[in-house]
Amino acid sequence: MTTLTFKLLEENPDVLQELCVEHEAILKKREKPGSSITWNEYKSMSFTLQVINEVLRLGNISPGLFRRTLTNVQVNGYTIPAGWPIMIATSALHLNSEIFNDPLAFNPWRWKDRKSNEMSKNFMPFGEGMKQCAGAEYTRVFLAIFIHVLVTKYRWMKIMGGDICRNPFIGFGKGLHIKVMEKDH
Repeated sequence: MTTLTFKLLEENPDVLQELCVEHEAILKKREKPGSSITWNEYKSMSFTLQVINEVLRLGNISPGLFRRTLTNVQVNGYTIPAGWPIMIATSALHLNSEIFNDPLAFNPWRWKDRKSNEMSKNFMPFGEGMKQCAGAEYTRVFLAIFIHVLVTKYRWMKIMGGDICRNPFIGFGKGLHIKVMEKDH
């Protein structure tokens, strides 16, 4: 996820700029300069959380969820009998143009006014229900802190690579080579 974040932010300077504004504002409001991120600061990162959702949607950590039907299920005129194993292809769900306009585009603003009940059926980067990944919130917090440190302390540029391939996991066939430098303040 962090590699994909580098790539998407490098290719979308408008997103990077909005992140920088959000995180510089957090630093300016902080009573103790140099202190760690607080829970309230994390919760105030509204645009950052939109960026994280979009990275998770495009990155699609898990290509699918395995479940078992509890009852007979009708799908497009077919019956899946109760007890049968099924796989929900989350990658197909996250890239569905009926749900996400221009689904291959990196657009964090698409998350601004999304309702959580609407998205619970259409966005499952960590699974869903009782079998949801226990590390889901940890991952969001980790990515928010990673982004905070990245945009407040560093700048970077792509040197080579970065071509995305999906099979079914997202990857960079020839890697993504970047040069990371401290920001001039």
